[in-house]
Amino acid sequence: MTANIWLGFDWGLGWIGVASGQTQTFTSSALKPLRARDGIPNWDAVEQLVAEWQPAGFVVGIPYNMDGSESEMTVRAHKFRNRLYGRFGRPAEGIDERLSTREAFDLLGAQGKSLHKAKSAQVDSLAAQIILQTWLNEQQLLAPRPEP
Repeated sequence: MTANIWLGFDWGLGWIGVASGQTQTFTSSALKPLRARDGIPNWDAVEQLVAEWQPAGFVVGIPYNMDGSESEMTVRAHKFRNRLYGRFGRPAEGIDERLSTREAFDLLGAQGKSLHKAKSAQVDSLAAQIILQTWLNEQQLLAPRPEP
C-alpha cells in the first residue's frame, strides 16, 4: 500500500469514472473509467485497480441534490463507498460532488473538444479527477506547514 496514493470515483449507473492522485504533490489525473451495470462495477476490475495502484484509500463523489437533500442516487453512491471499504479495508471518504460533471463538460469545452462527441466515460473520469482534486485540495489546506 502506498500511503500517499488515493483513488477517486465518480459513481454512476452506466460508467464509474476513475482518477488517481496523491497527497505528496496534491495532484490527480483521470484514469480509464469502469463500466457499470445499474451502478454495479465489475469488482474484478476494481480489484485490478487496487492491485495496480495500491491506494491508501478511496474518495467517492456523493451526488446530493442542489438543495443539499439526498436522493436514491445519493444512497447508492454511499453504498458503493461502503462496499469499497468493506472489500478492501481502506478508508473510503465521501465528498459532495454537485456540479462536478458540469465542470468536466466545461473543461472539455475550454480545451476545444466537441461536447457532442465527448464520451460519457471520458466525462465521468474527468469528473472523478475533479472530485479527487477537490478532496486533495482540502487535505493540502489541513496539512501541517513546515516552520520557516
